[in-house]
Amino acid sequence: MKHNHPDVAKILIDADTLQARVQELGAAISAAYAGKEPLLLSVLKGSIIFMADLMRALTVPHAIDFMAVSSYGAATESSGVVRILKDLDKPIEGRDVLIVEDIIDSGHTLKYLRSLLLARKPASLRIVTLLSKPARREVDVPVDWVGFEIPDEFVIGYGLDYDERYRDLPYIGVLKAHVYG
Repeated sequence: MKHNHPDVAKILIDADTLQARVQELGAAISAAYAGKEPLLLSVLKGSIIFMADLMRALTVPHAIDFMAVSSYGAATESSGVVRILKDLDKPIEGRDVLIVEDIIDSGHTLKYLRSLLLARKPASLRIVTLLSKPARREVDVPVDWVGFEIPDEFVIGYGLDYDERYRDLPYIGVLKAHVYG
C-alpha cells in the first residue's frame, strides 16, 4: 500500500489488515460474552477508531462508556504518572467490563486503570488492545485479546497520534524520527 503522508516512514499495518483483524477480534469477543451485555470502555482518545470498528464487529448487545487518562502529554514516552481526565458516566458494579485500548507500551497506565476499575467491583474485567509493544513492557498486565504485537517503534494512525496529529490515517504507520526528535 502506498502512503501519501510525508511524515510516515513506513506502513506497519495496512488498512485492510487492520479491518480483518478487528473482525476476528469482534467474533472472539462476541463468543466470550455470549448471553451477556458487556460494557465497552474506550480509553480516550487513541482507542476511539478501534472502538467504533470493534462495536460494529460485535454480535452481542453492548453498552459503551469512555475514560480519558493521561501519562504522556506531548511526550513520546509515558511519564508513569497517570491522571484521570474523564471518568466513567455510570457505576460499573456488577457489570461485565471490557477495556478497549489502542496500545500497551510500558503497561503502567493500564495497570493503574485496571486496579482502579477492579476496586469498583465489576462482575468481570477483561482487556482488548489493538497493539502491544512487548519490548517496552515494564509491568505485567493480563490482556485477553491482542490485535497485533509490534516492534518498539513510534506508531501513529488509526486513532494513535503524536501531539494530536495523524489520528485520521487509515493504517498504522511508523512516524519519522525527525518529526518527534
